[in-house]
Amino acid sequence: MNVRKVLSITVLLAALVFLSVGAVSAQDSVTINWWTIFTTPPELTALAETVAQEFMDANPGVTIEITHLENEAFKERLATVMQAGDPPDLFQSWGGGVLWTYADAGLLRDITPELTADEAAWQNSFATQAALNLYSKDGVYYGVPLTFGAVGFWYNTRLFAEAGIESIPATWTEFLGVVETLKASGTIPIAVGGLDKWPGHFWWVYLAIREGGQAAFEAAYTREGTFADEAFVEAGNRLNELLALEPFQPDFNALGYGPAAGLMGNGEAAMELMGQWAPGVQQGNSTSGEGLPEGELGWFPFPLVEGGAGDATDVLGGGDGIAVGANAPDEAVEFLKYLTSPEVQIRFAELGTGFIPTVTEAESAITDPLLQDIVEARNNAAYYQLYYDQFLPPAVAQQVLDAVQGLFTATMSPEEAAQSIEDVASFELE
Repeated sequence: MNVRKVLSITVLLAALVFLSVGAVSAQDSVTINWWTIFTTPPELTALAETVAQEFMDANPGVTIEITHLENEAFKERLATVMQAGDPPDLFQSWGGGVLWTYADAGLLRDITPELTADEAAWQNSFATQAALNLYSKDGVYYGVPLTFGAVGFWYNTRLFAEAGIESIPATWTEFLGVVETLKASGTIPIAVGGLDKWPGHFWWVYLAIREGGQAAFEAAYTREGTFADEAFVEAGNRLNELLALEPFQPDFNALGYGPAAGLMGNGEAAMELMGQWAPGVQQGNSTSGEGLPEGELGWFPFPLVEGGAGDATDVLGGGDGIAVGANAPDEAVEFLKYLTSPEVQIRFAELGTGFIPTVTEAESAITDPLLQDIVEARNNAAYYQLYYDQFLPPAVAQQVLDAVQGLFTATMSPEEAAQSIEDVASFELE
């Protein structure tokens, strides 16, 4: 092979790499501010920075400044800059009501033209349009999902076996029996980070879904019903059945999500009700940094509540996505397209941290049987509900968190908790 041919091939390969990372046209210096919650495990943080560097290398003049924030710190800091009318160019978003509120306030950029360009190539690349639609309002898109899954029970197979539990619980009654068996064996049945409130709200929302199904929530949301209706009160009663068994670790209301996940990662607790990202957080917060040994972690869906109107396949879930700030430059949208390209999504999935891709061409990268179970639950759900603390308007969402914590701390009755949510919803949802 002569030198000229080698140079030609080199130039061609360089051009292909340049195109694959979403190169944009020559421009003046541009800075993109990207706020993430990719703080753990470290591999996730590192890959986010790597792909940002790749984009900068391919686009001279573009600088991406990344701010990694822990979940609760992110929410507090974002609220501050939003109140000041100064959103980051790109930032973590779960979609739904919170994002819609920002859109109504003019704090987000409409990226519909980019999504629908080239016969909607970017829009159609997403595997689940339901996830994408959480980032739109009235047909206008303000962001896209990165990873999307389902909340369910992560459990320690060794602790289940040592307690003599031979099958996963299919009903609420069976689940309570499993909790009693685990407790009798000397194991902490469930880890929960009650201090952060949102992990606890998964319990009440899932029970409301099982008690009332899609119809109960839609009635309350559209004001044809209320959040004080029977399904939501019964959700509190069911939660109290569980709390009466003292299933959580000591001082669970004083422990945040990260340390609680560490109990699972250390093999000190048998179950955790959490989303698809749980294995990575358990690993990152474990004492060894390694998490549970291979084969010691299992997953099962939230059990059926006997007598409830909800379907056993109904799913509570969501995921991480990125919203685009109102003043974001075009280069920020190009970088977002790069983040949701199959090549980058596959690399995130291959980290083994629970990242479930949202674009069709990257789904083949899901080889973990547990994540495949979650994808099956997500794709086969008769009704898919985004977390209430993200779907509902901020004031209602906050009251849901506060009311459920009132149940966890035994300072509210099920009726009082449901009514307190309804009191706020009656103003915010009219």
